[in-house]
Amino acid sequence: MPLIIVAIAIVVLLLLIMGLKLNTFVSLIIVSFGSALALGMPLDKIVKTIEEGLGGTLGHIALIFGLGAMLGKLIADSGGAQRIAMTLVNKFGEKNIQWAVVIASFIIGVALFFEVGLVLLIPIIFAISKELKISILFLGIPMVAALSVTHGFLPPHPGPTAIAGEYGADIGEVLLYGFIVAIPTVLIAGPLFTKFTKKITPQVFMKTGNITSLGEHKTFKLEDTPSFGISVFTALLPVIIMSISTIMTLLQETLGLAENGELAVIQFIGNASTSMVISLLVAIYTMGIARKIPIKTVMDSCSAAISQIGMMLLIIGGGGAFKQVLINGGVGDYVAELFKGTSMSPILLAWMIAAILRISLGSATVAALSTTGLVIPMLGSDVNLALVVLATGAGSVIASHVNDAGFWMFKEYFGLSMKETFATWTLLESVISVAGLGFILLISLFV
Repeated sequence: MPLIIVAIAIVVLLLLIMGLKLNTFVSLIIVSFGSALALGMPLDKIVKTIEEGLGGTLGHIALIFGLGAMLGKLIADSGGAQRIAMTLVNKFGEKNIQWAVVIASFIIGVALFFEVGLVLLIPIIFAISKELKISILFLGIPMVAALSVTHGFLPPHPGPTAIAGEYGADIGEVLLYGFIVAIPTVLIAGPLFTKFTKKITPQVFMKTGNITSLGEHKTFKLEDTPSFGISVFTALLPVIIMSISTIMTLLQETLGLAENGELAVIQFIGNASTSMVISLLVAIYTMGIARKIPIKTVMDSCSAAISQIGMMLLIIGGGGAFKQVLINGGVGDYVAELFKGTSMSPILLAWMIAAILRISLGSATVAALSTTGLVIPMLGSDVNLALVVLATGAGSVIASHVNDAGFWMFKEYFGLSMKETFATWTLLESVISVAGLGFILLISLFV
């Protein structure tokens, strides 16, 4: 019965979002209440459970997510992202233009959320395509591959950050292993997949696309933007700080070093929240004050960033509420009992559940958070939690189709038909998911 109730809940969620066009957050809360009642939870526990799930999820990620949005906005509004993209394009030249786009999109994707990075980079891609007289999809596929991979695997993006909090995994470790997985996955899903797509659907590379819906794109004279080095350093600073802390912690555990004041300071600075605060303060200086931009203008960018992610935060909270209902309602324990004695890896199981939910629900973040509610009871002490986080993230990006906003954005911007979007975007997301899982399983053999 519990699994039938979950299946019905997912169908109802789909009907509310796609059929009745209800807001995703409102739909999640309605389904959470309905599922709690159907699972037979005591009436006096239902509201507390939903509040616990919503508050627990947001309590962990709101600070990181909010500061990350501000950091990305400052880099975009100052012209730092444009400087990174154009410098790499100029350095690599026409012959290696794809690699320039991949590297630029990856660096920008670390700092900016998927939709923001897409809207920021597409006009640049169109301009380069027009100037060099090459297909927009030849550049567009590697661009969205890099943005999608960073969105699915690397904190401070909402999915991996929220999942790490639910599983109790160390964000620095998730980031470190995430990079090891992300880099080869981008190479496979970017330049290599483009070659494959060109053979099976050559007609899509003749499309001209349409970005008029983006409105006027803010462009800068290159000399008016921050330097390339400062822009890259600012974008990657949270990654640098968290990685140093994680490496030091892993060395301490490997070498059996005792806790001391210096290590405690490094771990404090390397905490995801602390590193994001430090990175934002650095960005306020490098992207604003150092360039004689009034502090009010800089703060306006920060305020705009927060207003843009408000609904996303609520949706993540709604996903956390649904997750908590699944746990407190006994669904997680039921699934754990179902798989008791199975030899299947928790990593593979997390990926499978996330993939099924992603195909059903559309939202990668909601699918990932719902997966945690089913997987947490099955996790033993010998499981590497960082790899389970990444496997859940990998499963949650598979087979994006008509119930995902990314599908429609890609279709409209690149001027594709439904069939062509399935053959490019949907297949691309599936390649990212499967390749990511492959590298995660490979890492699990060594850690």
